[in-house]
Amino acid sequence: MNILGISAFYHDSAACLVQDGKIISAAQEERFTRKKHDASFPKNAVEFCLKQGGIQTSDLDYAGFYDKPFIKFERILETYLSIAPKGLRQYLSAMPVWLKDKIWTRANIRKNLGYRGPVLFTEHHESHASSAFFPSPFPEAAILTMDGVGEWATSSIALGRNNNIELLQELHFPHSLGLLYSAFTYYLGFKVNSGEYKVMGLAPYGEPKYADLILDRLIDLKEDGSFRMKMEYFDYLGGMTMTNDKFASVFGHPARKSETQLTQNEMDIAASLQEVTEVIMLKMARHIRELTGMKNLCLAGGVALNCVGNGKILKEKIFDKVWIQPAAGDAGGALGVALSIWHQMLGNERVTNGKDSMRGAYLGPKFEEDEIRKFLDSQNIPYKHYEEHLLAPALAEDLQAGKVIGLFQGAMEFGPRALGGRSIIGDPRNPKMQSTMNLKIKYRESFRPFAPAVLAEKVQEWFDIESESPYMLLVAGVREDKRIPMTEEQKKLFGIDLLNIPRSQIPAITHVDYSARIQTVHADTNPRFYELIREFEKATQCAVVINTSFNVRGEPIVCTPEQAFRCFMRTEMDTLVLENFVLDKKDQKPLEEDNNWQEEFELD
Repeated sequence: MNILGISAFYHDSAACLVQDGKIISAAQEERFTRKKHDASFPKNAVEFCLKQGGIQTSDLDYAGFYDKPFIKFERILETYLSIAPKGLRQYLSAMPVWLKDKIWTRANIRKNLGYRGPVLFTEHHESHASSAFFPSPFPEAAILTMDGVGEWATSSIALGRNNNIELLQELHFPHSLGLLYSAFTYYLGFKVNSGEYKVMGLAPYGEPKYADLILDRLIDLKEDGSFRMKMEYFDYLGGMTMTNDKFASVFGHPARKSETQLTQNEMDIAASLQEVTEVIMLKMARHIRELTGMKNLCLAGGVALNCVGNGKILKEKIFDKVWIQPAAGDAGGALGVALSIWHQMLGNERVTNGKDSMRGAYLGPKFEEDEIRKFLDSQNIPYKHYEEHLLAPALAEDLQAGKVIGLFQGAMEFGPRALGGRSIIGDPRNPKMQSTMNLKIKYRESFRPFAPAVLAEKVQEWFDIESESPYMLLVAGVREDKRIPMTEEQKKLFGIDLLNIPRSQIPAITHVDYSARIQTVHADTNPRFYELIREFEKATQCAVVINTSFNVRGEPIVCTPEQAFRCFMRTEMDTLVLENFVLDKKDQKPLEEDNNWQEEFELD
């Protein structure tokens, strides 16, 4: 049986193919169109998924959509009516899109697919919950979904057992942890639905001096983690912005303009928001444990990408085990609806074996060596081809020499994190590597942290974590014995001045609070990446490398060899690996007529 799941029309459109309950393929549309967070119908992702499954549209038994447009439309109408005449401008802006496209989702799917079979719908949070529980390693678990808003739900609690998910409780719009975080993202001068992770990355440079103020003035928080936002401070119901002048008055200044200088005040606000977020997440986690009695927790929704909050839940040992969907945002809804149809609607049994069924999230396009060789030769691009057993040692040598490597191998990852398939890697022991990679490779803000990729069996030698973290969605501290204590002079510094102080034996991935966003690398899901790190460890006694996504600021992660080559040439990367083909920057000719490439992508 072939089931196609689709998420579209809002942000992060994606498609997923499930065959007889097995996840075959999944990809975001942005990787094909090169438009970050692309919301259009995922025709390219669909085409890839069908090809990967060896089928055509006519072979589909079901198509599924990740939310229920009519209920969402009802919520929008009800909201506008409740605040009228305020919000007229927003209403007039939204209605044409709804009346033309969004409300006719079933017809749009059939038209875009050329498909006449059944189209089924799940509620937004049901899709999220399904994406979290059904691929998880647990036969039963509590499920916590937190995001901006689906139809009405903004946070939900569910119970998953075998092939069934039961919704227990919901928090409803406009009260939303995701929208609270997005409101502050807007106020701090970052792009909503894109820059939230920047706020999280900025937070450690500040002090949470406004946390009590947020809890006192902006929200009313209950012990079970439910809360009400005091809407007079927010403008997203009827205005064209997330916050208003009254919100700004709480902090004493207007919203920061994008790309202007970040001050200590912005860092302190980010730290305060992050602390409040963690307080809410912990209260919700404790409540769901008490409510369900479950020992395992599954997380999904955009807020589940807050890896610092996830790490706090794990550290508090509220649950024995925590599993997070790697595509936790809306893209994962495509997977969720497909699995919901298979298990929940059709009643097919679910079998667990202690491992998740995401296959390391390597569910996207893969390119064979013949395709890569053809591309390189057609463009007269110089390269060396390595035998498999010689590649990892050679790359380990490059890392030791301080080189930055673009790594393109195997299937592309599903979700926002590069996990060794489409990655840029470097030596974490080099104290200059963070700023070098931010400013000369990624062309982004210097404060942005990088993640460590560590051999799974060596993770506890380097980090204070008792769990695997294959999808880079958990933050934990660097072990005490790996840290470098600060001098008395250094302790007097604050904010961005802390950036260049080496804080551990692996300074390039150690944040200012001695934390790191960890990826554990497993031989069974990515043997090539695993072998590279193992060779690096042999030479250096360090089982860790820097891992960041293969792109520049504003660009979706690269999908094809050609995109990887262009990104490589446009940056100061030293080495490009395309499967077993290795390109040295010194051997390459500059790209012709590529002077304005930085205008190609809208900055996030």
